[in-house]
Amino acid sequence: MRSEALLYRQVSGNDVSCFLCSHRCLIKDGEFGFCGVRQNKKGRLYTYAYADVAAANFDPIEKKPLFHVLPGSKSFSIAAYGCNFRCGFCQNWQISQTGYSEGGDDKAQRMPPREVVKQAKAGGAASISYTYTEPTIFFEYAYETAGLAGKEGLLNILVTNGYMTREALDLSKGYFDAANVDLKAFSDEFYRKVCKARLKPVCESIRHMKEIGIWVEVTTLVIPGLNDSKEELGEAAAFIASVGREIPWHISRFHPDYKMNDVEATPVETLEMAYGLGKAAGLKYVYTGNVPGGREDTFCGNCNTVLIKRQGFSVSRNNLKGGLCPSCNTRVEGLF
Repeated sequence: MRSEALLYRQVSGNDVSCFLCSHRCLIKDGEFGFCGVRQNKKGRLYTYAYADVAAANFDPIEKKPLFHVLPGSKSFSIAAYGCNFRCGFCQNWQISQTGYSEGGDDKAQRMPPREVVKQAKAGGAASISYTYTEPTIFFEYAYETAGLAGKEGLLNILVTNGYMTREALDLSKGYFDAANVDLKAFSDEFYRKVCKARLKPVCESIRHMKEIGIWVEVTTLVIPGLNDSKEELGEAAAFIASVGREIPWHISRFHPDYKMNDVEATPVETLEMAYGLGKAAGLKYVYTGNVPGGREDTFCGNCNTVLIKRQGFSVSRNNLKGGLCPSCNTRVEGLF
């Protein structure tokens, strides 16, 4: 559904400057931005990713993954078509790499913001997650939905590549409660070659999210031969710790997909190395996922008591007492 976009300005003639994401596209009349979702029509920018859903499901919050946000709860997850990255390893490429610049997609399901909130509540969800593709490209839809959902007591969660602008984040303050940010690598070369983006804006987003009160968790998908060196993973861990030692770091195993079917799955030893680097950097909460027997339990950052035991995407035991460790009474950071 077409709707006028937020976060743009007319610059000369009928050209517009879009400042929703860090591509900051200059879009000529009749053309789309890099995302393939936002089009300039005679000096007005429109989004086609409003109230058209590419996927909608109830997920465990742990699947996002978010381990420090209402553990064991359900989140109503929605996505629109499109993305502002071009990752060759995308697991949701069927919907993320489908934009509207080639004529749109006729498989979308119409779901206005009020209907999203209605379905979330009816299904017993404690939150709404804007996920699967990149929520920045359906920002107007997510923003309006979040405003309604917050009034109904639902949390609002972004599962994002972190490529939104500071302007977009400032507008998001008070609307979105938590975010899982993909820190896809700690190399600008990787971002330029693999994602068609840059590293610096992602780091800036992580910092600014914390500044404006959004709870942040970070995920890194470790891909053999591309972002798995000890040096790079150590730099990623050090960066996260510099923003906040309480930020959970999810180190995820790569499985062949999309344009990278010829790359082998990540060795468990590499995940263990990254885990050690995270702890050495001073991170309180480091997890390894997408692998059987991964490090998915939450321990107290003070006394190391097991607080939350997980099996896959399920919580088998939650020992937290009002967000506090039952052994030493230390508050565990997160939204509990």
